[in-house]
Amino acid sequence: MNIIISNRSNDPIYTQIEKQIKSAILSGELKEGDMLPSMRNLAKELRISIITTKRAYEELEKSGFIQTVAGKGCFVAPENIELLKENNLKQLEDLIEEVVNLAQICNIGFNELKDMVELIYKGE
Repeated sequence: MNIIISNRSNDPIYTQIEKQIKSAILSGELKEGDMLPSMRNLAKELRISIITTKRAYEELEKSGFIQTVAGKGCFVAPENIELLKENNLKQLEDLIEEVVNLAQICNIGFNELKDMVELIYKGE
């Protein structure tokens, strides 16, 4: 697992870590039961505070992506990955609905909105 921290990102470092670990779990790169690096080792590797990695792991645990086993470490949770994907899809649908409503208020047509989304998706 390769985590990249960007100083240009608007997201705090712990959120960047959280998002990248979630992505690795949802993509199947990390599988149920896989052990995550220790908070201390990850902090050392990324050259950040252990408090930051602790916060990222706490957020991942709250959202059901990982579980901590005392004395052993943090592992990808045996939760239903499909359920996690479904929750993310629901959040995405809610955000898209907000975007569509705002586009309609601003008289932005579907094709223009689609072009905007395509540009953003491709990172242009």
